[in-house]
Amino acid sequence: MPPPREQQLLVKAARLYYEEGRSQHQIAETLDVSRSSVSRMLTAARERGIVEIRINDPAGRDLDLEGELVARFRLRDCRVAESPARDRPLSRVGDLGARWLLDNLDSGQRVGVSWGRTVQAVVQHIPDDSAYDVEVLPLVGGLSAVDSAITGEELVRDLAGRLGGRFQRLHAPALLTSKAGRDVLLAEPSIGDTLEQSRRVHVAVVGVGSFGVGSSATLVKALELTPDEQAQFEDSGPVGDCCARFFDAEGKPVSGPVDDRVLGVTLTDLAGISLVAGVAAGIEKAAGTLGALRTGVLDVLICDRALAQALLETP
Repeated sequence: MPPPREQQLLVKAARLYYEEGRSQHQIAETLDVSRSSVSRMLTAARERGIVEIRINDPAGRDLDLEGELVARFRLRDCRVAESPARDRPLSRVGDLGARWLLDNLDSGQRVGVSWGRTVQAVVQHIPDDSAYDVEVLPLVGGLSAVDSAITGEELVRDLAGRLGGRFQRLHAPALLTSKAGRDVLLAEPSIGDTLEQSRRVHVAVVGVGSFGVGSSATLVKALELTPDEQAQFEDSGPVGDCCARFFDAEGKPVSGPVDDRVLGVTLTDLAGISLVAGVAAGIEKAAGTLGALRTGVLDVLICDRALAQALLETP
């Protein structure tokens, strides 16, 4: 039997994590230990019977699907919301995404976010009383073509406020009418410097879009492509996008008139970030999410059960 003091510490850590819902980072600060020590305490609490886990929540996590996705796509981590088929999965995916972020965030880090409703759901599930010394940066410029509440500018500010950190703005639109116009803005020191810092964030949370669906369709429409440009783009076989960067079914970047007009990080930039989590909700995102997984950009996938099953059923 462990010494009483050690036993009490394990119980306290377990209560903070499982009953109060605090992140491992917050528990580490409360107990004045490292986050890795908290992880070991929680493991020891389960092994010694202090914690007995019984999963009764039908909207919890599907651990089996998570394991299959990790193995199939060589992910570092995965979260699958086990939402009932009749429910909209966005909120559950947002909750799992927020919990994942808090468990993988350290003070002193920089966090990058893209845009979209699923990223917004993640941000909205972050408790607004967190205290992290972090800096939040946008991975893509502003998007006037979509609801202002889901643009990177708004989400950067909101996330920083909830985490108790700082933020930077990218004072430029995400979509330009020409490559020349995009290049002129990139040459501006304030824009170029912010974008360079965005490439060097420690953790990134990005939404995954499917071509022709929702905001991804709005993106292409906002570019006002000529008929020839539209045909060239569609002939390249886009299936989805991350940070307004489109890719095909094999995960290869789609170059051309759309990519040339985007001001934001590239897929290559994303691949250089240490930890990138893709968030997606809804079976209509299957084609885009599968393509995103094949880009090699995503280290983590956070999605709902129906989407996870669709990904695994694809040859």
